[in-house]
Amino acid sequence: MTTFDAEFAVVGLGAMGSHALWRLAARGKDVLGFEQFRPGHSQGSTHGHTRLFRTLCLEHPGLVPLARLSLALWRELEQQTDSKIVRLTGGLMIGHPDSETVSGVRQAADLHGQQVRTLSAAELRKEYPQHEGIGDEDVAIFDPEAGVARPEAAVLAATSAAAQAGARLINQVAVQGIELVDGGVLIRTAARDFTVKQAIVTPGPWLYQLMPTLPMRPIRTPLTWFRPAVDPAEFDLDRFPTFIRELPDGNRMWGHGTDIDHAVKIGPEDDPNYEIVDPNTVDRSISSKDYALVSEMVRQSLPGLDPVPSATATCMITRTPDMHFLVGRPYDDPRLLVGGGDSGHAFKHASGLGEALAQMAVGEPLFTDLGFMNPNRYL
Repeated sequence: MTTFDAEFAVVGLGAMGSHALWRLAARGKDVLGFEQFRPGHSQGSTHGHTRLFRTLCLEHPGLVPLARLSLALWRELEQQTDSKIVRLTGGLMIGHPDSETVSGVRQAADLHGQQVRTLSAAELRKEYPQHEGIGDEDVAIFDPEAGVARPEAAVLAATSAAAQAGARLINQVAVQGIELVDGGVLIRTAARDFTVKQAIVTPGPWLYQLMPTLPMRPIRTPLTWFRPAVDPAEFDLDRFPTFIRELPDGNRMWGHGTDIDHAVKIGPEDDPNYEIVDPNTVDRSISSKDYALVSEMVRQSLPGLDPVPSATATCMITRTPDMHFLVGRPYDDPRLLVGGGDSGHAFKHASGLGEALAQMAVGEPLFTDLGFMNPNRYL
């Protein structure tokens, strides 16, 4: 007869895993949490002080309920742990009316009954003069439920709340393999093997190594911050809110004003220098090629910033072919759940995804349809 160390295990306590751990522990479940570093570390995908938070998600209208639930859960977590996780200031989606950036957000707003304000090019230039090079036909949609989320703070709060609710955290222990066994899952580590009835596998960039049949690859994505070359108040978060701006060449830039970073965070959606990496050996040094593209974007579109970054850091995202997440049971196996494939836009949904994984694990009805994330679309 198999002896189980716990009913559930969560492997990897980053964005999705830390919140799945919390939501399972909050239900009184017997759950282990494995983290190869320590919660809130800077070695994977969940660091860099801030992430954009948006409810009107241009990537898929089905993400709107997920973002709204994430905000509600984070407000609950903030109260429970006396943390500051989300700051809402509103956000701008800028581009030609027919661009994916604008049309995707408009579709999400219409489908979910969200009132938004549309700014003309003239209004955008007047109210947000930090943005230059706005085309005469460009518009901006203002999402009132947008702002910034703090990844390290969220992970630390979620793991703390989980521990308080009875979860057992196993830190600085790397999971080397996962095997499906009779009635459960065998989790192999350098310390010892553990057996649980269900495993929720959420190790970020390392997921493809544990689940090699899923089509995803870790991408090295440097983070960059910039100092104002004019009055710093012009780039305070309240005056220069979060934005995604589609440029004439089709690439997007994103960013937000100064918050806890004391600098303006700007990045490109994509960069020819982004490369597939092994997360165990990724180059964490920064060279000028890492910020050449974003510096040029800043120079042309945000001339009130010094185009040379004032700070940099190395991060990773894990892309799927369709840029949607992988959340569900591979091969519909009742012993296993995965959460990954962040594709650079998952953190705003972290607490909602944690709740979804917990609901799947315990057999509760899902709060919304997440079928477009089902990993079996690739299996």
